[in-house]
Amino acid sequence: MAIRDNRSEWDAESAGVELLDLTVGELVDRQAEALGDREAVVYRYPEIGLDLRLGFRELRERVDAVARGLIALGVGAGDKVAVLATNVPEWLLLELAVPKIGAVLVTVNTNVRSSELEYLLRQADVHTIVLMAEYRGNAYADALAALVPELAAIDEPLRQPIANDAFPQLRCAVLLGERERAGFMPFATMLEAGNAVDAGVLRERQAAVRPRDTSQIQFTSGTTGAPKGAMITHRGTINNARLFGMRAGLQPGDRMVTAMPFFHTAGNVVDVLGLLVHGATLIKAIHFDALKLLELVAAERATILHGVPTMLIAMLQHPRVAEFDASSVRIVISGGTPIPVPVLEQVKARFGADPVIGFGMTEAGPMVTGTLASDSFGLKSATVGIPLPHIALKIVDAEGRVVPLGTPGELLVRTFSVMSGYYRMPEKTAEAIDGDGWLHSGDLATIDAHGYVRIVGRIKDMIIRGGENVYPAEVENFLMRHRAIQQAQVVGVPDPYMGEEAAAFVQLRAGMQLSEDELRDHCKANMSRHKLPKYFRFVESFPLTPSGKVRKFELRDGFVAELEGASGSKVTP
Repeated sequence: MAIRDNRSEWDAESAGVELLDLTVGELVDRQAEALGDREAVVYRYPEIGLDLRLGFRELRERVDAVARGLIALGVGAGDKVAVLATNVPEWLLLELAVPKIGAVLVTVNTNVRSSELEYLLRQADVHTIVLMAEYRGNAYADALAALVPELAAIDEPLRQPIANDAFPQLRCAVLLGERERAGFMPFATMLEAGNAVDAGVLRERQAAVRPRDTSQIQFTSGTTGAPKGAMITHRGTINNARLFGMRAGLQPGDRMVTAMPFFHTAGNVVDVLGLLVHGATLIKAIHFDALKLLELVAAERATILHGVPTMLIAMLQHPRVAEFDASSVRIVISGGTPIPVPVLEQVKARFGADPVIGFGMTEAGPMVTGTLASDSFGLKSATVGIPLPHIALKIVDAEGRVVPLGTPGELLVRTFSVMSGYYRMPEKTAEAIDGDGWLHSGDLATIDAHGYVRIVGRIKDMIIRGGENVYPAEVENFLMRHRAIQQAQVVGVPDPYMGEEAAAFVQLRAGMQLSEDELRDHCKANMSRHKLPKYFRFVESFPLTPSGKVRKFELRDGFVAELEGASGSKVTP
């Protein structure tokens, strides 16, 4: 047991697992030699002419081809390569090829807008950007062309690097797909250019890479200021993915169906590196579609399904769900938001699989905790499990003092996979990681005597009602235990008397009915008065990020606007 007395402090334990000292390139090569033609990657999309199956050896060959192409473009060690696309095969190859040559992968959210792209290109010192032309009405190529008008005058991108004063490091834009556009280099042309790069050059570049070098810059959402680029490493991500995979029960030969976005650590660390290090198969969805995932699970005899709760709920509620054989599924991996016990029971009933719940954050590289296979549904619903091996935790008050067990406080993490810092943001780095190496998560949490962590909210999300602290996650968990409620989200809104009040947004289960008065009475009978939401709103759906998390700020802003519209005046505390 790693808990100290009655203190909310968990000492790191190795659990007998030694950390690997590998780079991403070395991992790709090692698995290619060990596993050969065993299936590594599957894209099953005959409806769009994409039917790709790669063994580990062929995966390495394609990764090396992309790596040589990047070298041909002049991408050097430490240069930043940004990728803006959905979960297409080229994204996967770039994830492994960029760090193989000592360059740094910069992930870009597919919801990016022009001003955000401008910031990212400048802040990350991007050398090369690889992008698709557009996705769901978001015209990425048009946005880049407007930001970099010099592209229009480039006839031969391979010989004419971009020269733009606003983005002094930017040299090349590579376009995915068959469409051609002035100034953009087609991805196929980059691969052709790589044919002229000797294999020995690639070996030399790879040999110079070290496990503790930065492999990725992952930008945070920027909801509380300018987005920050977390620098995570080869060694950190590989071992983090390996340890979480061990906690989840991954085995060689497992087959995972997943739609988690590659721009997110859940998609490119937990999924890609986790399956690679465990010798398992990635069956990838280009984007989330409940019916498509059900089809992939059945057709590919998946043993693992990975998705955030909103994805799982959409699959369980799909009208054709009963048509698909999911008997092969052994594990369902989820997390990100609390999952009520009834949903866990539905997952078990439909997929016959034991859910594994994890918690992580980009800056931690990313996974921090995970549930055990033997844990009850109650534990899996109420907690995010216990810390992974080699991870130390403590929970502290506002003065930095460790709090007693069961007492809410800020969750701090110290481990090998914590980011090396925010790129070109030393002051923000110092705010996030203290002098003793503790990462301040910003999450409010508790830990019990057995090491189980409960996330009760974000420090900035905490509602202070009349001087009493109200933790949204605690109220959400209570609401979702009601048999009629599918999902609940709680936000704080200004109140002239109490300072803040809670507003609960509730989504009912299909076919269920519940009135506001019935719900309010239920809460009054079972909840402390200061935690009782003042407002209830029934909704059909929630605004989501591309990774499936609820955009709480949109719920709050919309509701505040509704209150102001009803009162005719600005709502302030």
